[in-house]
Amino acid sequence: MAWGDDEEHRFGGEEEEEELDENDYKTQKDAVLFAIDISSSMLQPPPTSDNKKADKDSAVAAALKCAYQFMQQRIIAQPKDMMGILLFGTEKSKFRDEAGSRSGSGYPHCYLFTELDVPAAEDVKKLRELVEEGEDADEVLVPSKEPALMSNVLFCANQIFTTNAANFGSRRLFIITDNENPHGNDKQAKSSAAVRAKDLYDLGVTIELFPVTRANKGFDLSKFYDDIVYRSPAEDPDASTGVKTSRSGDGLTLLNSLISNINSKQTPKRSYFSKMPFELAPGLTITVKGYMPLHQQKPARTCYVWLGGEQAQLAQSETIKVDSEARTVEKSEIKKAYKFGGEYIYFTPEEAKSLKELDTKCLRVIGFKPMANIPMWASVKKSTFIFPSEEGYVGSTRVFSALWQKLLESKKVGIAWFVARKNANPVMVAIIPSGNLNDEDQDATTPYLPAGLWLYPLPFADDIRTVDIKCPPKPADELTDKMREVIQNLQLPKATYNPLKYPNPALQWHYKILQAMALEDDVPDEMEDLTVPKYKQIDKRVGGYLAEWKEELAEKAKEFMEFRATKRELEDQDMELVERKRPAKRQKPAAGSTAGGPSSGGQMSNAELKAAWGNDTLKKLTVPVLKDILTSKGISTTGKKADLLERLEEWIESHA
Repeated sequence: MAWGDDEEHRFGGEEEEEELDENDYKTQKDAVLFAIDISSSMLQPPPTSDNKKADKDSAVAAALKCAYQFMQQRIIAQPKDMMGILLFGTEKSKFRDEAGSRSGSGYPHCYLFTELDVPAAEDVKKLRELVEEGEDADEVLVPSKEPALMSNVLFCANQIFTTNAANFGSRRLFIITDNENPHGNDKQAKSSAAVRAKDLYDLGVTIELFPVTRANKGFDLSKFYDDIVYRSPAEDPDASTGVKTSRSGDGLTLLNSLISNINSKQTPKRSYFSKMPFELAPGLTITVKGYMPLHQQKPARTCYVWLGGEQAQLAQSETIKVDSEARTVEKSEIKKAYKFGGEYIYFTPEEAKSLKELDTKCLRVIGFKPMANIPMWASVKKSTFIFPSEEGYVGSTRVFSALWQKLLESKKVGIAWFVARKNANPVMVAIIPSGNLNDEDQDATTPYLPAGLWLYPLPFADDIRTVDIKCPPKPADELTDKMREVIQNLQLPKATYNPLKYPNPALQWHYKILQAMALEDDVPDEMEDLTVPKYKQIDKRVGGYLAEWKEELAEKAKEFMEFRATKRELEDQDMELVERKRPAKRQKPAAGSTAGGPSSGGQMSNAELKAAWGNDTLKKLTVPVLKDILTSKGISTTGKKADLLERLEEWIESHA
C-alpha cells in the first residue's frame, strides 16, 4: 500500500501548525479531583471470611488505593494532567496551607489531602505512606461526629477547579461514598447541594459518582444523587442510564471493582477533529466530531535537561540556519523552491501554501453503495468514529440519527470525500454504521466500541496491487474436524477480544522502570505480560485433542508419502518400458560396474536398488553412478562417496 506512517502527514511544518484551532488542544489536559467520604461505615472493615477472594480492606482504604494507582498512572502516562484528593466528613478541616488564601474554616469537615496539581513524586510517596504503610500521623482519617454538608464539599471543589485548572477542557469530580442520602429529610441542605452541583456543571465540571454498596443493600440514587449527577446525552453518547456500583464483601474485591469503574472513565474523549462540516446534500450540512477509539500508545517523548545549575532545568532548543560561510541567514532571505528538470522553481510563501491546500476540511457525501460492495482488503488505515455536534448547526443530532438508522435498515454505506484538517491529504472514505449493543444484528466481536457512524478509509486505484494468490493444499476432512474441536475449546470468554484487557507489555515495563526510579524504589526484575499464552490452561483444555490430531496428521502424512512413492515407482517402470522399446545405443561400460550390470545408475529400478542394498553391493558403484542415481531421486549429490552412499541407503530404507 502507498500509505506511510499511521499519523496524519502534514505539510508546511511550523507555520501550518500555528493555524490549527486552539480549541483542539484544550481537551488535551484533564483535571480529576477525588472526593472520598470518610465516615464510620466507610472505615468499617469487611466481615471476616474464609474466601481468599473476599475483601480485606475497608471502603476508604480501597478508595485510597484506587487513587494511588490512578496517580501512579498519571504521573508518567499523562504528565500534563492534574489530580487531587479531597476527604470530606473528617474531624479535621483543611483547604489551603496557612500561607495560602484561606484555611479550612470556610469548609468544615473537608480536608484537602493532595492539592489539585500535576502529580509529583512527593505526592505519590505521601499517599503511599497512608495507603500501604498505614501511617496517619496527622489523623486525617478520623470521621467527624456530624456529617459534612455536600453543598460545602461541592463548593470547595468549585474553588479548587477554578483556582488550579481554570483553562482545562476536561474537569471531573469523582465522588466515592456509601451514603445514599447524606442529608436525610433536610430539604434545605438538598436544595443547597443541588445549586452547588449546578454551578459546577455550568463551570464545565462533570461529576461522576462511584457508590459503594454492601452485600445485602443497594444504592438508591433517587434519594439524593439524581439531583447531583446528570449529564447531557449529546455530550456523552456512551453514558448509561444507570451508575455502576462497587459491592463490598461478595467475593469480588472492592478495590478491583473501584479500579475497573474508574478506569472506564479515566480517559476523557479527545476529539481528533471538531466542528467538521458534514455535507449530506447541496444545502444540507451538519457538524460532527471525530474520535479515534483505537490508537497505538507510545512512551512519552524524552526531553533534554540542563544540570549545570543548582537546580535541573529543561533545556530550550533553538534552531539557527546558516550559509556555507557560517553566517546566520534571516527568514526573509530564504525562499522555497522545487527542483524540476535540474532547475529550481521558486515560489512565494502564498504560492507554496496554495499548492498544499487541496481543499478545506470537510466531509462530503458523494453517493451510497451496498455494504457488501466494501471488501475486507480495502482497509488501509484505522477507522474514525464520528458523532453529531450542535456547535455549528442546531439539529445535527436528529439528522445524524436519521442517517444512521437509514443506513442500518438499508444495509448500505455512504461514500464520501474527507479532509480531516486544512493541510491534510484528502481521502475517500466509506461511512459505515455500527449497531447498538442490544441489536440482534450487532457485531458481537467488538462490544466495547460505540454505536454510530465510522469513517472507513478506502484505497485509491494506485494503492491497489495485483497479487497472485495460489491456493494451498486442502487438508483432509478428518484433520479439519479434529482441529475444529481444538478451536472451539480455545474460545475467549463470550468469544470476544477486548484490547483494553491486554496492555502493551513493553510500554508498561517502560513506565514501571520510570516509576521505580522516580520513587526511589527497587527496579523490578520481571515484567507482567498478559499477552503470554496460558500454556497450562491450554494443555488442560485441548491437550488430548492436540495429541489425537498429531497422530492423525502422522497417519495422513505416511499414507501420502507411500502414495507418492508408489506413484513414482510406477512412473519409473513406465519410463523403463519406454526406454526398452527404443533402440539401445552402444555405451562404454562405466568403470567399476559389474558385467551384466546397469550401464547408468539412473536406469536402475527400485527393485534393483533394493537388491543391491540387500547384497551389500552398493559400495561397488562409482561416484558418477551414485550421483546419477541420487539425481534421479531428487537427492543432493554434494559430498564424498561415503556421504552419497549414506543418503542412498537412507532413501532405500525409507522406501523399503
